[in-house]
Amino acid sequence: MGAYEEHDVARRRFDVADAAPLLLDARGVVTSWTGNAQRLLAYPASEAVGRKLADLLTPQDAVRVPELLERCRVDGGWAGLLMARRKDGQPVRVMARITPAEESAGPARLLVLLSDLAGSPGWDMSRTMLEQLVDRSPIGIAIVDRDLRYVWSNAALARFGGGAPNRRLGLRLADVQPGFDAEPVEARMRHVLQTGESVLGYEHIGHVRSAPHREIAHMLSFTRLDDEHGHPMGVYYTVVDMTERHRARQRLALLDRAGERIGRSLDIMRTAQELADVVVPGFADFVAVDLLEPVLRGAEIAPGPLGDADPLRLRRAAHQSVPGNVPETVVGIGHIAAYLAGSPPVRCLSTGTSWREERLNPLAREWATNTPGGRKATFTELGLRSVLIVPLRARGVTLGITTFFRRRQEPFDEDDLVLAEDIVSRAAVCVDNARRYTREREAALVLQRTLLPHRLPEQDAVEVAACYRPADELTGLGGDWYDLITLSGARVALVVGEVPGHGIHAAAAMGRLRTAVRTLAALDLPPEEVLAHLDDLVARSVYEEGVETDYEEADSARTLGAGCLYVVYDPVEGRCLMAAAGHPAPAVIEPDGSITFVELPQGPPLGVGGPPFESVELTLAEGSTLALHTDGLLARGAQGWAVDADRDRLRKALERPSPSLDLRCRTLVDALTPARPRDDVALLMARTRRLDARQFAAWDLPADPAVVADARKAANRQLSEWELDELAFTTELVVSELVTNAIRHAAGPIRLRLIRERALICEVFDGAATAPHLRHPRTTDEGGRGLLLVSQVTQRWGTRFLPEGKIIWAEQSLTDLPV
Repeated sequence: MGAYEEHDVARRRFDVADAAPLLLDARGVVTSWTGNAQRLLAYPASEAVGRKLADLLTPQDAVRVPELLERCRVDGGWAGLLMARRKDGQPVRVMARITPAEESAGPARLLVLLSDLAGSPGWDMSRTMLEQLVDRSPIGIAIVDRDLRYVWSNAALARFGGGAPNRRLGLRLADVQPGFDAEPVEARMRHVLQTGESVLGYEHIGHVRSAPHREIAHMLSFTRLDDEHGHPMGVYYTVVDMTERHRARQRLALLDRAGERIGRSLDIMRTAQELADVVVPGFADFVAVDLLEPVLRGAEIAPGPLGDADPLRLRRAAHQSVPGNVPETVVGIGHIAAYLAGSPPVRCLSTGTSWREERLNPLAREWATNTPGGRKATFTELGLRSVLIVPLRARGVTLGITTFFRRRQEPFDEDDLVLAEDIVSRAAVCVDNARRYTREREAALVLQRTLLPHRLPEQDAVEVAACYRPADELTGLGGDWYDLITLSGARVALVVGEVPGHGIHAAAAMGRLRTAVRTLAALDLPPEEVLAHLDDLVARSVYEEGVETDYEEADSARTLGAGCLYVVYDPVEGRCLMAAAGHPAPAVIEPDGSITFVELPQGPPLGVGGPPFESVELTLAEGSTLALHTDGLLARGAQGWAVDADRDRLRKALERPSPSLDLRCRTLVDALTPARPRDDVALLMARTRRLDARQFAAWDLPADPAVVADARKAANRQLSEWELDELAFTTELVVSELVTNAIRHAAGPIRLRLIRERALICEVFDGAATAPHLRHPRTTDEGGRGLLLVSQVTQRWGTRFLPEGKIIWAEQSLTDLPV
């Protein structure tokens, strides 16, 4: 082993922080013994104190003690290797450092540091090397008396403040380092003096006068020094600078907090505020997060840095500051954040690179152009000293910038910039996720608005209220739907239905099914026929599309097993006709408040096949309320929807009074479903109305061409009673054509009815099952122009089939009449 290697081994072997200190008087007698010395040589303090140092060494080294003590007095110290002897007689190779303990007047004492070097190479160590280990090491060492006043310290302790060793003698820690929080340190010393228990690895964090804004960290260890009677004489302590390690821990802790607190929601503004909150006040005194306007809307941004021609329109998404710190620079959240052309924020945004200024030019003007009141201030006036600007970039896209200012803390360094970039990069991913979610949610909401009725049509048949609560709260979409469709003869169709599944695919499948229902409703078919056609449509679509596409992803496949309830209400007669396909029957709230459930035959779900659909008819008193709902409103029992427990829950909820139908609808959903239901919920409540007897009139007519004139006169008289004389000419034409066609082409009784609602409705009933056809006759044809004329002078017309025949009807708007 070479000399350098031996020196390195010895240096590693000797740790002054773990050395065993003891005090000698001028004669070389031990006056103070420590626990470390006892562990090293096995002598208790009662046996060691009062012995000569030579008695603790082997005979070969014991004879050297007088010479060593003399050299120490002359040269100011000695260092080297000695062979000590344990209490059991076993030799122990130790490294020794002997130095005067006091330089002031008084009895001369010597400090001896012993460190075990058992097993080390057999070579001597120079005094210079021990000086490097003790005086020049990064570890500070000191001894204080019972009053906590310095008795001795090494040169290394001066690096921690307080001056050279000779300037410390007789002073306390608070005296040599004003501004240093000495109380916790001295409290540990007093504890060691009182109990004799050593304190190892105590961390002290504070500030010093030379760097009042910089946090420093020291690790200290304390050991009591006892005399021959075991009484405390003072404290021996070591101190190591842990500032860099402390700052590294702080950075890691800040990164951990950022990971925990940033991105806890998919709201862009909230995510930006979480970024600002997590770094103030620990990392910066003031932080502002400015995002490009398209980001806040969830819009796409071109990848890469922004070019000079790109608009750099920013909005303040978040800010945070230490209380009382530069409030005049804060742009309101949501307001435009405008910066001067060529300023660092604009350059960082356009280049996508960070910028650091350790010390801002005190005379430079701030960069913002829209400060309150147009006030311009220098950075000195604002109290800002150091700045970092970090662009928010995620997936190759620049989303905005984050600006960090320091006012009281140490200026930002390169490590701070790396830390800020790490935090901002994490936040940028969260902001971009929120942006993408905002875009997808906006698209979903647009889809929802197109699939569900934005506003139910105005009509006089029922008063309606609806409530929809999807299970997928992120998109707000589901497979349930409700609808109200106006039919001929002042009637309405009430529809609720559901498609299996949740989310956007279920919503798309629901949209297809709802469109099909509205198309079939326009044919004015009875409820059971509407469901039969719908069932056939679903089964055929699944078969046709299932062959060529992924069955699980096809919208048509998702409609398989869907449920639907179709109800037609006639306000003239108060009759209600309904049929269901795999769907719960509605509840009826009578005008007196009693609750009943319609005994409705259950047809099979759509597309699965089974027995034919059946409808039931009932007459509702005016003011009755129908409650149509999907099965998500109630827990589906093992025996289907007609489980008594489910109906009891619904009955109790419906019995609760409410000042309005809309409030009753919302309250019912809140009472029966959680805020985040496992299944989509749709509820449609309709309170029935009846048309006044003065709003309609009917005449039975014989199948005689001569009765056409009587029909026109009767219609004309009725219009006069309704004060609709301006519609007399058109109405006479419509009545004449429809009655004439019924007499010519139909059989059985003929009935004419006029209804005044939001439109003037003319209906002619006959017993034939054939539908009329609109033709475009040639100029030479003698007939065939009747329905063509009716279609041109009325708002709409059509045919409705009944079991006993058909009705041909035509409507004229009453909302477009001249005032």
